Amino acid sequence: MLIAVLAPFAAAGFAPLLVRLLGDRAGLVLAIVPAATFVWLLSRLPEATPGVLEATPWVPGLDVALDFSLDGLSLIFALLISGIGTLIVLYAGGYLKGHPMLGRFFLFLMMFMGAMQGVVLSDNVITLFVFWELTSLASYLLVGFESDRPAARRAALQALLITGSGGLALLAGLVMLAEAGGSWRISDLTGAGAWIQDDPLYRPILILVVLGCFTKSAQWPFHSWLPGAMQAPTPVSAYLHSATMVKAGVYLLARLDPALGGSPEWLWILTGIGGLTMLMGVVFALLETDLKLVLAWTTVSALGTLVFLLGPTHEPGVKAAMAFLLVHALYKGALFMAAGNVDHEAGTRDLTRLGGLMRTMPVTFAAAAVACVSMAGLPFGLGWVAKELIGAAKIALEDEFGITVIAATLTNLMLFCVAAIVATVPFTGRTSEAAAHAHEAPWPMLAGPVMLAALGLVFGMAPNLIAEPLIAAATTAVIGRKATLEIVLFKAFDWKFLLTLATFVAGAALFLLWRRSAAGWRASLNPVLDRGPDRGYDQVMRGLAALAAWQTRIWQPGLLHRYMAASFAVVTLAGAASLTRGEMRLNLDFDGGRLIEWAVFAVTAASALVAALATTRLLAVTALGMLGLGVAMIFMLFGAPDLAITQFMVETLVVVILALVLIRLPGFRLSAGGARPRWLYAGISAGTGALVTLLLLGVLAEPFDPRLSEWFGRAAVPEAFGHNIVNVILVDFRALDTLGEIIVVFAAALAALAAIGIGARTRA
Repeated sequence: MLIAVLAPFAAAGFAPLLVRLLGDRAGLVLAIVPAATFVWLLSRLPEATPGVLEATPWVPGLDVALDFSLDGLSLIFALLISGIGTLIVLYAGGYLKGHPMLGRFFLFLMMFMGAMQGVVLSDNVITLFVFWELTSLASYLLVGFESDRPAARRAALQALLITGSGGLALLAGLVMLAEAGGSWRISDLTGAGAWIQDDPLYRPILILVVLGCFTKSAQWPFHSWLPGAMQAPTPVSAYLHSATMVKAGVYLLARLDPALGGSPEWLWILTGIGGLTMLMGVVFALLETDLKLVLAWTTVSALGTLVFLLGPTHEPGVKAAMAFLLVHALYKGALFMAAGNVDHEAGTRDLTRLGGLMRTMPVTFAAAAVACVSMAGLPFGLGWVAKELIGAAKIALEDEFGITVIAATLTNLMLFCVAAIVATVPFTGRTSEAAAHAHEAPWPMLAGPVMLAALGLVFGMAPNLIAEPLIAAATTAVIGRKATLEIVLFKAFDWKFLLTLATFVAGAALFLLWRRSAAGWRASLNPVLDRGPDRGYDQVMRGLAALAAWQTRIWQPGLLHRYMAASFAVVTLAGAASLTRGEMRLNLDFDGGRLIEWAVFAVTAASALVAALATTRLLAVTALGMLGLGVAMIFMLFGAPDLAITQFMVETLVVVILALVLIRLPGFRLSAGGARPRWLYAGISAGTGALVTLLLLGVLAEPFDPRLSEWFGRAAVPEAFGHNIVNVILVDFRALDTLGEIIVVFAAALAALAAIGIGARTRA
């Protein structure tokens, strides 16, 4: 499993080189990676129901490992990611043929694929989160691939900020979940559901995890990023919406269902928000004229349906969710690629400018029509099977959630209408001007939609090919007990069958009404619907910019003394808080000290006081020099002459350098800001000094462990060939620390030189 996750990342590294060597044919080579993964996953079908665990240590000290799990749930997702990923890589080679950045595109795409495989196969909380965030980063790069367009940049940033914010909530929720469940392995957590739900932190955990999943899977009110992601090239849209990132939240909800599901909070949140998103998405789809946006809004609706079905945590709902997951991936992948073919060959996706494409693009039309059979839930398509399972789940919900069941029924008939729009409007009727010069897409762009549409038809007529090995196995992984499924087509001519037929008739009637009234609907509803979460996102972004500007004015005014005061204040408060939490012994046993020691201490303290109260810069520099010399004398008195000599040299050089630049510095404004800031800074300084003093007294009160000091004394000559132990420690045993300090000083010198150069050019 580790190889299955890492292989796409390795392919991503070689993608630019392959494109440089093979050009557009690089996609044929890169497609081997997901294809091989798909074949390997198929070979593990018999092992999926019991589940397979695999662990590779990563950070053993922190109990972080590359734990992977392959069960029915992870298998169905991994098959979709690798199988559809193979077709997307082939499709992208044709769609972006001749693109100057094709190598970069394949790099981002393969990285995205590997991250998604990591999400669905990870069995460790931290590992899953790392891959989760990688999907957000990779999707940002893919959505903003055409970075010369402002709309693409905005959409990429919107997707990153919304999903990234949810990721922060998810991280907190996962850490709390691991603490409550006593393990960082997801397979252990799913077996500790009763324990976790009895924990006082259960509700915060649930809210945080659900927030992360809802932002990722575009649930209301976090759905606005998903239609915006249509700014990405069509291969990205097809992959994003069919098999990958938008399903990550659904996956995690299903994965954590045994740990968090079954409570009233879980039921009401998922069923309510899922039902609202389900209905809202399909309504918005009816108002769009951009073919990709129509499909995008139906994806929002489909994600709401999946969340809605996972809410009750019962077997019929989970079976329906797993079946619909597979159905949606097949028809949505096919339809997005078909929409890409239309855009690529006809030059537009605007439904008002399309018509008659079935004459010039017959293969694309056939694939789209067959995919729409599944989308509409018509007989002989896999959508019919999913519709029957969803119907069974709705019956189980009807007593308690009648409103949501009505919403699901309305969604079905409107989804039928949308399927009719997608299948007929661009392809039938009079040939439009845009369709007149179109021609059929090349074979790499046809392989994907044709194969996915055909699979929807094959599995629709023989659903038991996937019933047990995929749907039932995934259901078993979610509910934690053995699930079985045998699908019988057209079981009985009963009221449920009549209700399905009534849905089809109502959907067809709605389609006819849409053809006559769609323009009026858009004119009436769009001004109202535009005041939704997308506008809210813009307002939040403006608010964040204003908050950042205010914060910058307060905390980053360009004054070094404010930065130092803030840093010392935080350190002092944090240190004081930590000291109050435990018992601390202080060594107050003084032997009185020698007169010279008290004299040096008095001179040093007086120098510090003079430096703080100096009214001229020359006096302040002189006092600081005296302070440094006093510290050097302390080193000398306590037996560290080498340190004292170094301190003498440094202080002398600093005083000389400061004296040389005094004439170029601005006026010395000690009282800037008034008396209050001066007393504040004095208090911070006194607090910091008191904290350091207490810490030193506490350290002196602890028993001294001489082992390290004795080891340095023994190892200095044989290991480092030096008799000066201090020098040996600095340049051998702590060489990297010393190197880091040198780099810091060097960087500061470069910054000073740059500042001097800028000042000289400004004056010139």
